[in-house]
Amino acid sequence: MQYVGQHRLWIQHGLTTVDGRKLQIIDPGRLNTDSGPDFFNAKISIDGRIWAGDVEIHVKASDWHRHGHDGNPAYDSVILHVVDRDDTIIHRSNGEAIPQMRMPCEPQFQNHYRDLVGRSDLDLPCAHRIKDMPSLHLGSWLDSLAYERIYDKTDRINSILGRLNGDWESAAYVTVARALGFGVNGDPFERLALSLPLIFIGKHSDSLTSIEALLFGQSGLLDDSRAFDTYADHLRKEYAFLAHKFGLKKPESLLWKFSRMRPGNFPHRRIATLAAMLAGGFRMLQRLLEVESLEGAEALFSPQLSSYWSSHYTFGAPVSMHLGAFSRSSITGLAINAIAPLQMAYGMAHDNNALVDRATSLLQSLPAERNSIVELFTRAGIKPRDAFTSQALIQLRRSYCEQHKCLYCRIGHRMLAEKANRQD
Repeated sequence: MQYVGQHRLWIQHGLTTVDGRKLQIIDPGRLNTDSGPDFFNAKISIDGRIWAGDVEIHVKASDWHRHGHDGNPAYDSVILHVVDRDDTIIHRSNGEAIPQMRMPCEPQFQNHYRDLVGRSDLDLPCAHRIKDMPSLHLGSWLDSLAYERIYDKTDRINSILGRLNGDWESAAYVTVARALGFGVNGDPFERLALSLPLIFIGKHSDSLTSIEALLFGQSGLLDDSRAFDTYADHLRKEYAFLAHKFGLKKPESLLWKFSRMRPGNFPHRRIATLAAMLAGGFRMLQRLLEVESLEGAEALFSPQLSSYWSSHYTFGAPVSMHLGAFSRSSITGLAINAIAPLQMAYGMAHDNNALVDRATSLLQSLPAERNSIVELFTRAGIKPRDAFTSQALIQLRRSYCEQHKCLYCRIGHRMLAEKANRQD
């Protein structure tokens, strides 16, 4: 009902109060998200007399009493009580009756809303209508969603930066580590990086073995009973020495995920890649900020792994084939989830508009991602042209569809608005 009121989706003509007086809503007011009446600064006309004040909305008029508004002077400013059922007359604290209106919606509006929000049998209840959306309307919404998503990632970086006392190089290290988790292991990678300060790694940056020992030891993967070869034993001993030296404590229950994952995506190889990137000293921030294309990202994310990891997916028996570096699609994912957000965050923090524009241009130059969410919208008629658009679709799915926030989605709003005041 608040949504209908905020967006003027009621039937506009023939409005009356419940006692039969002619009513016109000149301005529904501004939605109040804090305590007090639902809408501030509304303007209405009752039988030609103009009233200015607040509007309160309830399902039943008697909710006014149930919520204790009858004795609350904060509600004396209410000039209109909007209800679905007018089961009682309500008054201000001085005894004056407050005009009431039953919200006049198209009879099937609530059914349309439930069909859109409450359908658990459909992955995308609005799929049949998306392709009919005006391209200008849809394009504007997707642009907003893409920026919303990268701003969310920027907020995460700023939060990490706060934990690290403003150290941008360390924030870049944690951000890259999280991106190496490729979503499913993002949280464990971030916790791993936060548990192992960059300054400790820097003290042994000349030894790739020591860096691997630190990372694998902190990850808990060396504790796995399957990690039983000579190299793993060597890393255990090295880690025991370094952990004592730096007073390290392992994070509890990182909960690495392996199910339905190709061996090349196991966290072991991603940790080995991070170790290779840290070898020689992690001074990547400036290089990350300078990337402008996929080719630039490939040069950055193609480190030389230790010989052990050229033939191993995990600790234990080697595989017969030579294991290469990241695929092109994996590097695209790293550019999307590490490089562009870092460029945006750093640019915004330092008022560098060129760097902010570079982040956007990078996303627009990268190929669209290929995943179940993108495929879902592609079948519905939205085929992303680049990573900027595919990120918008992921944001739409995660933050609106899955949260049942159709009322806040421009697609859902347009579909409901078209039906709200029709009487056919």
